[in-house]
Amino acid sequence: MKKIAITAALLAAAAVSAPAQAGDAAGKWQVKVLATGVLPDGKINTGKPVINAGVLNATNDTQANDNVVPTLAVEYFVSPNFSLETICCFTTHHVSVTGTPALSNAMDHVMILPATLTLKAHMPVGAFKPYVGAGVAHFFVFGEKPGSSLPAAVTSAKLDDTFGAVVQGGVDIAVGESGMGISLDAKKYFIQPRSHFYAGAVEVLSAQHKLNPWVISGGVSYRF
Repeated sequence: MKKIAITAALLAAAAVSAPAQAGDAAGKWQVKVLATGVLPDGKINTGKPVINAGVLNATNDTQANDNVVPTLAVEYFVSPNFSLETICCFTTHHVSVTGTPALSNAMDHVMILPATLTLKAHMPVGAFKPYVGAGVAHFFVFGEKPGSSLPAAVTSAKLDDTFGAVVQGGVDIAVGESGMGISLDAKKYFIQPRSHFYAGAVEVLSAQHKLNPWVISGGVSYRF
């Protein structure tokens, strides 16, 4: 995991520190500025052990809300048809409980950094350059706390940092030969973090969640 994080950081640092140069539709580097919709699931994985000290019942399940965030993507072409890509963004969510009783806010201010590295295969067709990719991801979680809907006895909450996989597909559309373009991208993450809720030092609720978000992006690109 350290090697993945170091590789992603080196890609981003190299792109930022690279000397300014004219755009090139066949350049080695590509930077994208995107608007991104993060669409998680969040249901409880009932096939995994659940700790439940009377907080939920059999009718309950969980879900995470959607969010829209800005995203920066940095891509390096190791050859004309293959590239490595990493993204940078933070997305914030809350987790609610469905069923009876419903809890509109069970875990609040869940901030996620989805460190991602993918290998992409490009299939140029003139100005349209569709691609597919696959890779690995590690979700770093910050700032989570028990929501206001939980019983007052629940004093703290934690969502584990988690490793998983990702697949993606999309298209880059060149606008002239200056390196500018339009990018559309869809990623599907397969990642299932575990939540923990405590009353003091006692864990009263814990479950693994099928976060598994779709991440849909669109924006502009610059290749050089």
